[in-house]
Amino acid sequence: MTKTLHHRACHLCEAICGLSIEVSHDDEGRALISSIKGDPQDPFSRGHVCPKAVALQDIQNDPDRLRVPHKRVGQQWQAIGWDEAFALAADKLWRIQQAHGRNAVAVYQGNPSVHNYGLMTHSNYFLGLLKTRNRFSATSVDQLPQHLVSHLMYGHGLLLPIPDIDHTAFMLILGGNPLASNGSIMTVPDVEKRLKALRTRGGRLVVVDPRRTETAAIADRHLFIRPGGDAALLCGLLNTLFDEDLARGSQLPVNGLQQVREAIAPFSAERMSAHCAIAAADIRQLARDFAAADKAVCYGRMGVSTQAFGTLCHWLVQLINLVTGNLDREGGALCTEPAVDLVATTSGGHFNAWQSRVSGLPEYGGELPVAAMAEEMLTPGEGQVRALVTVAGNPVLSTPNGRQLDAALEGLEFMLSIDLYINETTRHADLILPSTSALENDHYDSTFNLLAVRNVTRFNRAILAKPDGALHDWEIFVGLAQAFAKRAELELKPTWAPAQMIDLALRKGRYGESSPWQLSLAALDAHPHGLDLGPLRTNLAARLGTASKAVEAAPQVLLDDLQRLLQQAPPVAGELLLIGRRHVRSNNSWMHNFHRLVKGKPRHQLLMHPHDLQQRQLQDGQRVRIRSRTGQLEVEVQACEDMMPGVVSLPHGFGHSRQGVHMQIAQAQPGVSANDLTDERLRDAVSGNAALNGVPVQVEAA
Repeated sequence: MTKTLHHRACHLCEAICGLSIEVSHDDEGRALISSIKGDPQDPFSRGHVCPKAVALQDIQNDPDRLRVPHKRVGQQWQAIGWDEAFALAADKLWRIQQAHGRNAVAVYQGNPSVHNYGLMTHSNYFLGLLKTRNRFSATSVDQLPQHLVSHLMYGHGLLLPIPDIDHTAFMLILGGNPLASNGSIMTVPDVEKRLKALRTRGGRLVVVDPRRTETAAIADRHLFIRPGGDAALLCGLLNTLFDEDLARGSQLPVNGLQQVREAIAPFSAERMSAHCAIAAADIRQLARDFAAADKAVCYGRMGVSTQAFGTLCHWLVQLINLVTGNLDREGGALCTEPAVDLVATTSGGHFNAWQSRVSGLPEYGGELPVAAMAEEMLTPGEGQVRALVTVAGNPVLSTPNGRQLDAALEGLEFMLSIDLYINETTRHADLILPSTSALENDHYDSTFNLLAVRNVTRFNRAILAKPDGALHDWEIFVGLAQAFAKRAELELKPTWAPAQMIDLALRKGRYGESSPWQLSLAALDAHPHGLDLGPLRTNLAARLGTASKAVEAAPQVLLDDLQRLLQQAPPVAGELLLIGRRHVRSNNSWMHNFHRLVKGKPRHQLLMHPHDLQQRQLQDGQRVRIRSRTGQLEVEVQACEDMMPGVVSLPHGFGHSRQGVHMQIAQAQPGVSANDLTDERLRDAVSGNAALNGVPVQVEAA
């Protein structure tokens, strides 16, 4: 038996940690993964690794993972060849569009789409041929408000200022738990050490969250906040900065700051206190402390995105950084300068160019909010969705009112899924096309390098050979495109392999042929541990894509939304509000199918403060019924003093008991889907993003 050592990065989450992977070959030449460890020579992750990376070998060996195309025959699945699969998909989709119009076919792309460069480079090679306006993705159950704010303020939805975590002296985190996520819209491996280093150098970390999270536990201060109250808190902070003359000038060209000052005048800390459940004195002191810090950054993440004022929240976050002089400043919020720059090579996007058929929700960047997807299938009439293509996603567990979507999928005429598993969503498919595994394909992190806390780059070569008869995801999209173009009698443009595209982008980029770095794929192959291209630096002024070439601080759509906040009804006494949560071992539902990620203490319970249990005469460990407008579930409750009174929490991605799911370990796990309780009608009015947090619920004995 021989052993070889390989280096690459994990791309199961945003941390992109460097790995050292030992591969053994038995006497018959078969490759086996012997070990996966953190790579201490990786200049970015510095040896850090989390359990998800070690589980790469479990994905590789999982007997439930599909390896060839499967067609539904009645209630059974039948393996078929690739050519037959491509022809079947093309014929079905073409016929449905011919009969009912282009928009009768919808597309949903899941979170893993940005974790695999073949999906990034080639999914639209096929999906673009469909020319449907009914395109949806996981973006609108996550970070859509952040993209929209950057589009409105900076002229490009990917021009996202990132916390300069390694140099800041004061970090304010709202709705984020990077110790569980390894960073999110902030690629930051080994985040715990970086946050502890912040405190060691005399800085401060403040976390605002309805739960005392893992990140809050290491902070200098944690403030409980009423779910959905972040916009009120942020308005109170911004108002205080203006009211007490704590604002600083900015080196950036800015339009509209006076309009912002006037619009925020009614939102005093005293007036906002009741809406966020934080004392006015604490709001004002937090604003003073932030402004007094030499270098400070305000960072809002998924918890503030997925609420009824998500876009307003992210606008206010940007404004707080701007008016304190911390936007585009070392130790504040800075934009990356990646080797493959998606800002420079893609358009700035568009917003509200069209709306969804039923509820009139606005598109952003060619996608509609996923909260509208089920109703587009269930509502009869011209333009009704009759077929669906899913790509690496499980929206039945990931989008609001999952039961409604589950029922909607039952009524489709045809469903195609590009996926590795028969999960809660793909069990409805007529055809499933699986790609190679993560260890069997190359990868370049164009998305997460764009979001990193340092400018870094590396190319990840496949560790294992592509099995006979398998296709990479980009090859699947090429096959689908060729079959659809033939069926529809369309002319198909030629394409390149993803590696060729990345090589060209590297050579033509800022670190390429005209720079001292001379980056190319060959250059990156010579540096298997990756390259550190330097810290983030001031660059926003030169990269602004607005028509004025200035920061647009006062987009009218956001000024208007302040009035909605001002008219918000006061909190309901005694109301329980539901929030989600994630764990480092289970950011996504498919991670429940690997023993090393589900072992240990159970994590499926409804967390509830002891006082709320006592008020309802409930006991720790009791089975309870939790109800919302969309339905009810039964689950075990766990007393938890880390919860804010009046708030309960269910984790994301559980609920694998539906019939037809072929994921044996996941199905053995207890728990329910929190998104069977979330409400597709509860959403951010500006972007249409789903409001998955702050859902009113009732809890009683089962």
